[in-house]
Amino acid sequence: MNIVKIFIIPFLVIASKPVFAQMEDNRELLSFGLKAGLNLSNVWDSKGQDFVADPKYGLAGGAFVSLPLGKYLGVQPEIMFSQKGFKGSGSLLGFGYSYTRTTTFLDVPLLLQFKPIEYFTILAGPQFSYLFKEKNVYTFGSNSTEQEQAFNNEDPRNNIMGFVVGADINIDMLVISARAAWDFQTNNKNSVSTTPRYKNQLLQLTVGFRI
Repeated sequence: MNIVKIFIIPFLVIASKPVFAQMEDNRELLSFGLKAGLNLSNVWDSKGQDFVADPKYGLAGGAFVSLPLGKYLGVQPEIMFSQKGFKGSGSLLGFGYSYTRTTTFLDVPLLLQFKPIEYFTILAGPQFSYLFKEKNVYTFGSNSTEQEQAFNNEDPRNNIMGFVVGADINIDMLVISARAAWDFQTNNKNSVSTTPRYKNQLLQLTVGFRI
């Protein structure tokens, strides 16, 4: 499967290198870093208008802090600008439609680190996401409509809780990260919304540097 290859092969290649035998163990050091990469996002638990979704790519980038709690455990808060969304199709009143949504979020995961060896870290924890901007492109029959909307802090349903699990490979100052994330809350604020109901999910691959 192409998705699996994109996110797993870099880890297998790097993990096979003998360079790790010469690396210094820095699991107990406080560190800060920046990273950037790609999301492959889709939706789960979707309902409404015979709705079917396909994945789409987006950009991701941000910063992280590694706070050690000893040699094997730690806490890693992150702050990431993250593009999510999906490509959808379905039927409404007997007519076919297509629907593309691109959403820009500020994601703030709070991750617990488990560091079994010096170059490999397993992470998991809750994530808070705030929706900044949303762009929708609708095609219904021969008609196409594009809509872009910015959001402000007064809209509480743009705050979404979720969960993240992933892993980091640490090569000196270089960090290669893979994440999988799922929302616990749906996108729309009420059950009468005409927008198909869904929850975001994504795979994320980033490359970063510790400072």
